[in-house]
Amino acid sequence: MALDPQLLEILACPDTHHAPLDYDPQAQTLTCTECGRVFEVRDDVPVLLLDEARGGPEARR
Repeated sequence: MALDPQLLEILACPDTHHAPLDYDPQAQTLTCTECGRVFEVRDDVPVLLLDEARGGPEARR
């Protein structure tokens, strides 16, 4: 099952900039268009926890 398109329209990065997220259905991930954090989608549920995200500003250091 894929994520609902209406849900994808309202999802945003949980960081302070609240940028939109790009969905990759093959990888089951959501990627922030601003900071580059990658959030997993587990069992069709987006896990939008900053502590569990991969990449982003901290990874660039």
